[in-house]
Amino acid sequence: MLLPPLIFLALGAMFFFGLWREGANELESKFTGKPHPAMTSAALTGFDPITPEMLAAGEITLVNFWASWCPPCRAEHPRLLQMQEDGLRIVGVNFKDQEKQALKYLADDGNPFLAVAFDPAGRTAIDWGVTGPPETFILDGDGTVLFKFVGPLVGSDYEQRFLPALEAALAK
Repeated sequence: MLLPPLIFLALGAMFFFGLWREGANELESKFTGKPHPAMTSAALTGFDPITPEMLAAGEITLVNFWASWCPPCRAEHPRLLQMQEDGLRIVGVNFKDQEKQALKYLADDGNPFLAVAFDPAGRTAIDWGVTGPPETFILDGDGTVLFKFVGPLVGSDYEQRFLPALEAALAK
């Protein structure tokens, strides 16, 4: 008779303390510290494709997975434009989108990308471990994945997690 409540209390305590463990809100990328995964050679019409040389160009490169139908992607878009203006190399992967909408989005809101891959089936996103847009990867000059950021590049999470990782990468 005492066993079910004790099991329930033990599980409740385990879940409660699990929520407060260090790194509980972070999604680890299995690619961190490893070479970037393969990239599709398909590009949005009128844009350069992303090449392996672009991802290992000797400079920090951001790889941003986005879609025109994604509200958080729209929220981070001004930040991407500012980063591009500040001289950061950014390539974009448009996935699970319709080409016509993606082209209209970049024409209307501006293009922060050096090149734009087109991944309508989401195969490249799966290969990179992307769970949903937007997600941004920081690659070092050799194409090694340094950091994966899930979510839009806005707000306190951006300031507390992404910016320090970007600053550390740029300082190397």
